Amino acid sequence: MLCLGLLAAMCGCSGYNKIVKASDYATKYSLAKSMYAKGNYTNCSSLLEECITMLRGTTQDEESMYMLASCYYNLEDYFSASQYYETCYKRFPNSTYSENSLFMNGKSLFLDMPDPRLDATSTYGAISSLQFFVETFPKSAYRPEAEGMINELYDRLVEKEKRSAELYYNLGNYLGNNYRSCIIVAENALRDYPYSKYREDLSILILKAKFQMAQESVASKREERYRDAIDEYYAFRNEYPESDFMKEADKMFRISTKSLKEEIINQED
Repeated sequence: MLCLGLLAAMCGCSGYNKIVKASDYATKYSLAKSMYAKGNYTNCSSLLEECITMLRGTTQDEESMYMLASCYYNLEDYFSASQYYETCYKRFPNSTYSENSLFMNGKSLFLDMPDPRLDATSTYGAISSLQFFVETFPKSAYRPEAEGMINELYDRLVEKEKRSAELYYNLGNYLGNNYRSCIIVAENALRDYPYSKYREDLSILILKAKFQMAQESVASKREERYRDAIDEYYAFRNEYPESDFMKEADKMFRISTKSLKEEIINQED
């Protein structure tokens, strides 16, 4: 009780500065824990950064590492948080904080994600970390949240592919057949991520690209490409009969059917 009272008396501004300058790491660590409990994560992290090396190999080693990671998490420095959570798990894989450390490492990486249009390397890293957590702790109470983040990360990857496909579509036949590139990107995304929330958007984009490719095609390829567009229409209608895109899809179907008949008649003449 005497130690706690002394620590409390020293927690004023001047008392804090004295402790920071002191070489008594046990007192510094006690003050850090007190500040963590009060939500003073900035000062707590500063103290822990000083203490963490000296505490290595002691009974406070894991606790101090986890606490420092949590300080950075609460300060929204998710990159630093992920590094310390990862270190905590790797050094103490079967201990009190192991499950929380592994989960929070993945969550920190998830929260540190850049814009989907940027490099996807960090997105793959977050997915890998969260999947490893699910595999390591399959019965964890955090599993539903982890799986939800994984699904969202996959959707971010698909969004990036969707943006690329849309760009190709908008370029049309400028400097080459960009409709074909649009179709390839969208079909690959559907194959790689079959349960994405962007599946319908990618599917209608493929239909639109095939239709426009037929419309803007040379005469020798129109019949084949209109048939391809019609086949794509049936596939879209079967999968999304109530789609908001059906009116647009029906219009493309009618034009394709009419144009195909005209192409056949022209060939017979």
